[in-house]
Amino acid sequence: MKFGMTLIIIVLVAALIGTLALTGKPDEDYKGSTKQNTVRLTAIYVIVILGAIGGLAWYITLN
Repeated sequence: MKFGMTLIIIVLVAALIGTLALTGKPDEDYKGSTKQNTVRLTAIYVIVILGAIGGLAWYITLN
């Protein structure tokens, strides 16, 4: 169980770092919408992380 949770956290952190690294090097034409895309991606990460924590809490209460 701890291995699985650790693996999920590592994948989430790696995805977040990769996304932020890509948004740091935008194309000149793409620069205007980078902020909007970063805000959207951050919102998606927040929703997914909160859902994962909620699902984990639900799983723990059932067992």
